[in-house]
Amino acid sequence: MAEGAERMENLMVLEHEDSDMQEEKGTSLRADLKERHVNMIAFSACVGIGLFLQSGRVVYQAGPGLAVVAYILMGTVMASTISCLGEMTALFPVQGPIFEFPRRFLDVGVGYAAGWLAWFSWTVIIAAEVLAVIQLWDFQFSEEYLREVGYPENTLSWPVGQDASPAVWCGLFLTVILIVGFIPVRQYGQLEYIIGTTKMIFISLLILFNVIINAQKRVKHNGNSRFWTYNNPYSFAAQNFTLKIGPDGQSQTIEGALGRFTGMWSAMTTVIWSLIGFETVAISAAENMDLRRNETVKLATRKSALRVILMYCLSVFVVGLNVPYTDTNIQDLTMNSIRSGQNSIFILAAVRNHVRWWPHFFNGFFIFSATTSAINSLYNSSRILHALSKVDSVWPRWYAAKVVQKKLKRTKRGVPWVSVIVSWFFGLLAFLSTKSFSTKILGRIATNSVVSMMVVYVIIDASYLSFYYKIKEEAEQHRGIGESPYDRGGTRYPYRSHLQWLKACYGMVGCFLVTVFGGWRAFASPFNVADFIASYISIVAFFVLVAAYHISWEGWNPLNWKRSATFQLRNPPPIQVELGMKRRGDLRLTNDNSVFSRQNFDDYIQWLWTWMK
Repeated sequence: MAEGAERMENLMVLEHEDSDMQEEKGTSLRADLKERHVNMIAFSACVGIGLFLQSGRVVYQAGPGLAVVAYILMGTVMASTISCLGEMTALFPVQGPIFEFPRRFLDVGVGYAAGWLAWFSWTVIIAAEVLAVIQLWDFQFSEEYLREVGYPENTLSWPVGQDASPAVWCGLFLTVILIVGFIPVRQYGQLEYIIGTTKMIFISLLILFNVIINAQKRVKHNGNSRFWTYNNPYSFAAQNFTLKIGPDGQSQTIEGALGRFTGMWSAMTTVIWSLIGFETVAISAAENMDLRRNETVKLATRKSALRVILMYCLSVFVVGLNVPYTDTNIQDLTMNSIRSGQNSIFILAAVRNHVRWWPHFFNGFFIFSATTSAINSLYNSSRILHALSKVDSVWPRWYAAKVVQKKLKRTKRGVPWVSVIVSWFFGLLAFLSTKSFSTKILGRIATNSVVSMMVVYVIIDASYLSFYYKIKEEAEQHRGIGESPYDRGGTRYPYRSHLQWLKACYGMVGCFLVTVFGGWRAFASPFNVADFIASYISIVAFFVLVAAYHISWEGWNPLNWKRSATFQLRNPPPIQVELGMKRRGDLRLTNDNSVFSRQNFDDYIQWLWTWMK
């Protein structure tokens, strides 16, 4: 059995090499991205409307203290999952890792279903981000709210754009997104480096801004300052949880421990939207010029997770000191929605503390952030679709499907322009903003996108566990005949973290629970069919796609279907760190005799720069 599997793998390697030699001209990507580009593309992909518009909803659901706990819990779940994908990609830098590794280590049909779900999820995020841009243009506070918080002006709104049709803004921003999608990847990387750095600086200053206005104690409640012990109404945890149970605004309040638990769980599922994007590091692997030399995947995966989780937690923590979770503008009883700038907890912090001008600037930056995140989504979706087009067995055997597949392969100056256009077309869903029900409909579509990615993440974690035991078995066979490239304890293994198999289990359980129980509010009486479909249709779609693959290639009889994982370990050959090369990211001092020597100082500066750049 083992010899047969090895012969099959060798045959597939030869077929792969032969197909590469015969590959049509103008169908390949260009490896032009540097490490700093990859770092910032991944960071920028995570920083969109999730933090700026949804964090207030998280604070309302769980309370300011538990909101930080929700970000920590779901951030570690996501980081655990993406580190699994990062380790596999660092060892095998393949195109389309999101579906390639499940195809190899679980089942071919499962892998391709994961690829299609991931592509669909990223295309929907394009529309959701554009809708957020349109909502942000409608920036206007009610006079009643301004009087309630004592704002020094009677009005606070944007005079520009209030009377313009949402379709105008939608068409304008979708055009900008498409134009940027056609930029060659080297220039795109330079642009994203600037954008990502700008976002990082903005979030850092936003944290500082909230610390300053809290220290100034401009506003007091009940004669007390707002922080140190989360005095009312800045309680550590929300005291109850209110959910909408009817189409006419009826609501039900859950009190006590059950209310705090349901609020915390709802907050955790809301947080997930903010954290999708870590996998950008792996998606960009085929265009990464430093992949084999500079341990880019390892460092980018770790840096992205640390930066996003740390900045998100600090942002939510400090803004929770300035806005009570009972604020009417962050109250949201709907299960799914995308809201406006006046509902952003960061803008509310400035308004409640009577700070002028800054709310306008914040809202403008949020528009910039949402637009650039939509650009990131187009990049990710187009690269996933292009990777899918390079695999014949992903597509049905129909002539029309093969024609579409051939066109999707095409690239110009390394840009898969046909895949860019096809993915961009799904952004046209944002034109639903011209309808009065836009926020609810696209909110449900966004929920469906999140669930789709949760299914993909569960599959990635399961793939890693299979990968882990497969390379462990392979390393055992090489024991005694030199260091195996599959030995995770070896000095040349490109990326490993301690107890990664346990992290994979943790990530898989967390994502599975969100997938299965994330839509629990749809079951609250009366049963909401639309919310139920939005929450669970992706699970059905996944099994349909898996069945479609097996039907297409193995016939209609389910009894003939079988698991068809390839367990390829030599296609491409595994990456190995050069002998004697100093591992980047590890702080190792050269001079053991004098801690404060010049050599050790240089080592420290180099280590610090590695993690900061």
